[in-house]
Amino acid sequence: MTANSNPSEQQISPFSMDDFAQALEQEQYDYHFNKGEIVKGKVFQHDSSGVYVDIGGKSPGFVPLSEASWQHFSDVGEVLPLQEEFEFLIIKEQDSEGQVKLSRRQLFIEQAWDNLTEIQEKGKVVQMLVTGVNRGGVIGQIDGLRAFIPRSHLIEKDNFDNLIDQSLPANVLQIDRAQNKIVLTQRDLAKTAAMSTLQENEVIQGKVVKIQPYGVFIDFGGIAGLLHIKQISEAQISSLNTLFKIGEEIKVVVLEIDETKNRISLSTKVLETYPGEFMEKKDLIFATAEERLANKKAKNN
Repeated sequence: MTANSNPSEQQISPFSMDDFAQALEQEQYDYHFNKGEIVKGKVFQHDSSGVYVDIGGKSPGFVPLSEASWQHFSDVGEVLPLQEEFEFLIIKEQDSEGQVKLSRRQLFIEQAWDNLTEIQEKGKVVQMLVTGVNRGGVIGQIDGLRAFIPRSHLIEKDNFDNLIDQSLPANVLQIDRAQNKIVLTQRDLAKTAAMSTLQENEVIQGKVVKIQPYGVFIDFGGIAGLLHIKQISEAQISSLNTLFKIGEEIKVVVLEIDETKNRISLSTKVLETYPGEFMEKKDLIFATAEERLANKKAKNN
């Protein structure tokens, strides 16, 4: 150092394993690290097997390359650069030399499980990257976690191969952390999308999917509404099975949309010009449904 030089201007050499050992000789440490705990540490050395981290113990913590990140990397310096501080999960307690084994990968996965559980509780939407398909549905990843959407819970139920590498929005249907199982669904999204296209007091076409003594359920591409027996005709109806067939396409009027209860009430009664016309001229009512409703609206205005 010259007379004019400043100590702060001296070049600081990298902190090595020897420096670490010498520093520990000057002070006694009594740290206890337990498996499952999260610790902070600064990366100070890379080698062919992993990364060494100063966590304040009598020996540095060690991160195997397989535990450096949940994502693929070609250079460990990309995910754990030197002189940077990170949080790590302790996956193996101190050995005879006081060294603990650390993981960034498992810490990230644990945090991903916690985040996904919170998302499920709040009913939020997640994005799943599709990585594979099978007969039962599609497989994908959410922040490193493997997830599955059954075919019956998909909006797109055909052309599965086209979904690979796509990001699909979904809700969390089931989480089993112990079994490493995550099941997602797009049903609620489909219902929301379908309901957003409906308007009250408008004619819509749908398919009969279920007949009950109290009414008929009509499907509108992923969401069903109820045509109650009292909303079919002003006249009394003895049997719904004589009026409707499963799979039959019919036209109805959207009477009420209750998004809170996820319920759609339908009517054909409002299309009648006299009580009982629906039973006598059902096909004619369907063919002229829009005109009939327009005439009703004109009379009410």
